[in-house]
Amino acid sequence: MAVSGGGGGGTTEESEEQQKRSEIYTYEAPWHIYAMNWSVRRDKKYRLAIASLLEQYTNRVEIVQLDDSTGEIRSDPNLCFDHSYPPTKTMFVPDRDCLRPDLLATSADFLRIWRIADDSSCVELKSILNGNKNSEFCGPLTSFDWNETEPRRIGTSSIDTTCTIWDIEREAVDTQLIAHDKEVYDIAWGGVGVFASVSADGSVRVFDLRDKEHSTIIYESSDPPDTPLVRLGWNKQDPRYMATIIMDSAKVVVLDIRFPTLPVVELQRHHASINAIAWAPHSSCHICTAGDDSQALIWDLSSMGSTSISSGGKQQQPAAEGGLDPILAYTAGAEIEQLQWSSSQPDWVAIAFSTKLQILRV
Repeated sequence: MAVSGGGGGGTTEESEEQQKRSEIYTYEAPWHIYAMNWSVRRDKKYRLAIASLLEQYTNRVEIVQLDDSTGEIRSDPNLCFDHSYPPTKTMFVPDRDCLRPDLLATSADFLRIWRIADDSSCVELKSILNGNKNSEFCGPLTSFDWNETEPRRIGTSSIDTTCTIWDIEREAVDTQLIAHDKEVYDIAWGGVGVFASVSADGSVRVFDLRDKEHSTIIYESSDPPDTPLVRLGWNKQDPRYMATIIMDSAKVVVLDIRFPTLPVVELQRHHASINAIAWAPHSSCHICTAGDDSQALIWDLSSMGSTSISSGGKQQQPAAEGGLDPILAYTAGAEIEQLQWSSSQPDWVAIAFSTKLQILRV
């Protein structure tokens, strides 16, 4: 299989089929999938949440689980529920050791926190968080990120130019700030009190909650100037590095926050717009990208030129002429709109395209 870069296995058709079965699992939803993410808890392996993209008020969220013994991904009717508007993102609580309630968050018109019953018999709405103090309505949320170090904190990004930091235990706003000049499209934590955001104004900005009046511009799109940046991924293993996607562009820009404005490398092997990026949760120098060319590509950035990630900024040989090539490639059946790398099982990546969810062993 392409995604695993070859590998052993028998030569008979049967053993090839067996190998293939254990490398890719597919689930077909009754609707187009947009938001999707892995569960983090170690007692809920191979569990994911998926959400619909329907042009109507009532949308759906399903929690699905791979049955290891049969190779089937199944939806649990008790864990399917209606949602107002299509969720722009969904995340499970970053609680690998199962110390907290089993929570799921979704963003759309508001940030919603859902609680999954301990016996998985139902999902109930725990809280609806509206960041607009002056109105029962708020600017639609484009994305959010759950703080791994401090799971009571969730940061949201909105089309109203703000980022809001919530204390979900108090159900109260910790901080709300005007982050950009235009819509904010994504937000990512880089530590306890540090987050970054990207915007339609074409900039990546880093904020420190200890100094809310200031932000640092790490990158501004230049070709053409002010082209919107739509996604942001912060490298969890080496927080000096982040990656961003330029709207309608087939390249991913990798940044070193110590050297603002100049990309460390641009990944340019997609043939259409990129929709999603995910850093490896277990390795500082691997990243996965996916887009409208139906491809999911995994890159090893340790061979990058000049300030290489693995060399700690020491000079290295530049990458091959014409840029870096991916080390693994997988072609899906349609444009890939969503991609998530499992933090609790780092050899599994999930992608969503059309009505299908696929999990791939990498």
